[in-house]
Amino acid sequence: MDARHLRSFLAVVDHGGYHRAAEALAVGQPTLTQAVAALERELHTTLFHHVGADVVLTEAGRALVGPAREVGHGLELARASVEAVEGLRAGRVEIVATPSQAVSPLAGTVARFCAAYPGVRVVVRAAFTADEVVDAVRSGATELGLLASARPLLATGLDLHPVVRQRLVLVTPPGSTLAGPVRPEQLDGCRLVAGPPGTAMRSAADGLARHGATVAAECGHREAILPLVLAGVGVTVLPDSWRELAERAGARVVELEPPTHLDIAYVSRTGAVTAAARAFLGQATPGSPRPAPIDAC
Repeated sequence: MDARHLRSFLAVVDHGGYHRAAEALAVGQPTLTQAVAALERELHTTLFHHVGADVVLTEAGRALVGPAREVGHGLELARASVEAVEGLRAGRVEIVATPSQAVSPLAGTVARFCAAYPGVRVVVRAAFTADEVVDAVRSGATELGLLASARPLLATGLDLHPVVRQRLVLVTPPGSTLAGPVRPEQLDGCRLVAGPPGTAMRSAADGLARHGATVAAECGHREAILPLVLAGVGVTVLPDSWRELAERAGARVVELEPPTHLDIAYVSRTGAVTAAARAFLGQATPGSPRPAPIDAC
């Protein structure tokens, strides 16, 4: 079975169609179509149902996803063994992260890693909840995940790599008269801008709502929450990593009492990871070396 055909098959699965998959792999769509067709001939089965411009996995296709990812993971490990001998001068590391953690601590880790290993490409993909991150790593869709939780972190079958604890803070419009530390009962009657259900920030907002605050707006786009606060829609709860950005934009940031924290950690599949992933985790842990930045141009 040709590994390139499996890679083409997974690209269609991950990108939801042949056109986007071909763009992601930087190949022509006919080439991609032929690769999947060759795989179907070899397996004597159909892997996708074609519904208009969309594709849907057949039962056989769903059964192939897991083993195909295992093959891809094995090939990455084989490539990583060579890269380790060669001094990690090439390769890539793939990470899925929730939005706030992509601001911090991920951005700083990527900067340190790229300075230390300029030949290795870092690919970051988005997930909205910790459960989505865990599912992506467990399925083999990505090698590393970065997540945060206000509850004890549980990722059965995965390795946890704790990074940092961040405090949650209240972000208010520029004209707000709230002064910290603010207790939940002081927000009785306040309007909240909240993230979607299942996120740590939404759990914190729901906790404030139980003391009389009202969720006035629910926004699935994390980058839109701060503009909504600045527009006066309401107040919101964000990790302290957003403080500098929020204050620079004109918002006011106050502490919550009692304090609530997010535990932030990377997750990886139990067992061997690629050399690039090991090096990235080494840059992500507290006290990791901080090489001088490289010229980006």
